[in-house]
Amino acid sequence: MDNTRSYDIAWLPGDGIGPEVTREALRVLETVGSAHGFSVTATEHRIGGAALDETGGPLPGSTREACLESDAVLLGAVGGPQWNDNTGEQRPERGLLALRKALGVYANLRPVRVPEALAGASPLRPDRVGGTDILFVRELTGGIYFGTPEGRTGHGARSTMAYSEDEIERIAHVAFQRARRRGGHVTSVDKANVLEVSELWREVVTEVHDDCPDVTLRHLYVDNAAMQVVRDPRQFDVVLTGNLFGDILSDLAAALPGSLGLLPSASVGGTVGLFEPVHGSAPDIAGQDVANPTAAILSAALLLDEVGETAAADAVRHGVDATLDAGFRTADLAAADEEAASTSAFGREVATRAADSVLQNAQTP
Repeated sequence: MDNTRSYDIAWLPGDGIGPEVTREALRVLETVGSAHGFSVTATEHRIGGAALDETGGPLPGSTREACLESDAVLLGAVGGPQWNDNTGEQRPERGLLALRKALGVYANLRPVRVPEALAGASPLRPDRVGGTDILFVRELTGGIYFGTPEGRTGHGARSTMAYSEDEIERIAHVAFQRARRRGGHVTSVDKANVLEVSELWREVVTEVHDDCPDVTLRHLYVDNAAMQVVRDPRQFDVVLTGNLFGDILSDLAAALPGSLGLLPSASVGGTVGLFEPVHGSAPDIAGQDVANPTAAILSAALLLDEVGETAAADAVRHGVDATLDAGFRTADLAAADEEAASTSAFGREVATRAADSVLQNAQTP
């Protein structure tokens, strides 16, 4: 097949298990690309602790420029115990924050799916959690994490939650656009009964909804939303919320599938999208070929969605589901009496099944 489309990926393996899991994501990207008529070229660059050790800073200028010039960025994870004593701009995590700022991304997308094959791994009852498919749309650059004034005041401290109408409007548009591609329902989460900034949030989201009458909108207070995520997660389609509430709720929902190794994320809205697994660098298992690459592979599927290769993205998700349906489990999911698949073996199985789904679809009359 003559590849007429090509994508340049800035590959930032990061630290710990980052190189292992993103390597499998690249394997899957290259395989489905070949089957769908496009090519993927990945160029490796340093970030986080690896960059600190090599260049003295967590985000070298060369990495920053390469990311800005790429079609997408695939990131592993940053950090580890060897850099725990670093402070300020010498923290590995500073590289990630600086990269997000450089790319201008403001919308964090975190899908939480519980395939029926893994419902038994959830801390909730399988009949309650199986089939869950939620997309959290979290505002990434505003809210209490970035509000001023802040700091210590005598024997107290202050952090300020602040949002402008423009910030709320742009993240609301992202949520409604995503809902149109999914189940057509947005749940906006706030604390409008207590916080004035949440009153503004609710007003602006409602105004944006006026332009999207084909999407259903409801509002929930954040405390009720937290309860509902645990009580009945399948009621949600797209959850729209600010930075703080989104951070907490998406981490709560991350427990539903039973392993952080299953959860991808995307940060979009800027010049170039950033795609990374939710989990950390897990230095205790780094280099052992036992980490779960699913989150990194599904992050690659989100990458394909963003560059317009939606059929290939669906093939990747099918490959993951088919591999799980076939009984393959990495160490974090395998039962005590089961043989766990290695990181590389799981990645190969997903790539094979993703490519097979393309061939099967092509042969279907």
